[in-house]
Amino acid sequence: MLDYVPLNLPSPVVWATPFFGFLVITEMLYSKFGKSKTANYEAKDSFASLMMGVGNQIIGFATASLFFAITVFAYKHRMFEIGTGPIVFIVCFFLEDLSFYWFHRISHESRYFWASHIIHHSSQHYNLSTALRQTWTGTLSGGFIFWLPLAFLGFHPAMIGFFSGLSLVYQFWIHTEAIDKMPKWFEAILNTPSHHRVHHAVNPDYLDANYAGVFIIWDKIFGTYVDENENNKPKYGVVTNIATFNPLRIAFHEWFGIFKDITTAKPNHIIGYLFGPPGWSPDGSRKTSKIIKQERIDNKTQT
Repeated sequence: MLDYVPLNLPSPVVWATPFFGFLVITEMLYSKFGKSKTANYEAKDSFASLMMGVGNQIIGFATASLFFAITVFAYKHRMFEIGTGPIVFIVCFFLEDLSFYWFHRISHESRYFWASHIIHHSSQHYNLSTALRQTWTGTLSGGFIFWLPLAFLGFHPAMIGFFSGLSLVYQFWIHTEAIDKMPKWFEAILNTPSHHRVHHAVNPDYLDANYAGVFIIWDKIFGTYVDENENNKPKYGVVTNIATFNPLRIAFHEWFGIFKDITTAKPNHIIGYLFGPPGWSPDGSRKTSKIIKQERIDNKTQT
């Protein structure tokens, strides 16, 4: 077992938190008094998002030692001794973002991980307060496994945590309708409000798209990129919206749904209900994103 030497790096989320509040208030004022009424705020919805964010930070603090201990264990069994030089930092930045892409994509493709991630999509509004609507169960459900390969390769846990936090900070500002399009070179490489509006939309043409954290290039490489169409305005939320602002229901409703399904299902259907795509059912009576998109294609063909 190799040694673990601590590496002190700042927490981007902690440093950025005061700016989050300032920018949310700024966008609220802009939406109310600006010429362009683009950001739609609802007091109960924004308060629910804030409570989800507070809960995420409290639970994250309580479970940080678990995540850190597992990551350090992986790092102690690393395959390579790559150090912490500038080139390693740059490579880690890109690989952490790639790890996020696959975590994010699978969080939409597997109901087990979706049960934690659905929280972030549960608002029918799209503004900076929506970015604060974060899961309470992400660590406990094992979402950190997508970053463990980086530690096994030899990237320091503190480095992985730093870039993971930096990614979260970056993704805050893209939760807005106040910005239309960035310059073309920016849109081609980086995630933007336009790209992320597509990701949050429930329009059939936009489902299962734009999973990027910082770099939109991953979606273009892996075939999940969809451009925002000005003639197809995004509608936000989830396919079957939950009519509640109760933080407890928001946090756990999908877990209860899974529990209900697997406790009443035939044994050979349990895996499908647990790890299949959201909306999976053995008889096809529910609709997955794939079915919804195919119906959209079929309707276009018929017309």
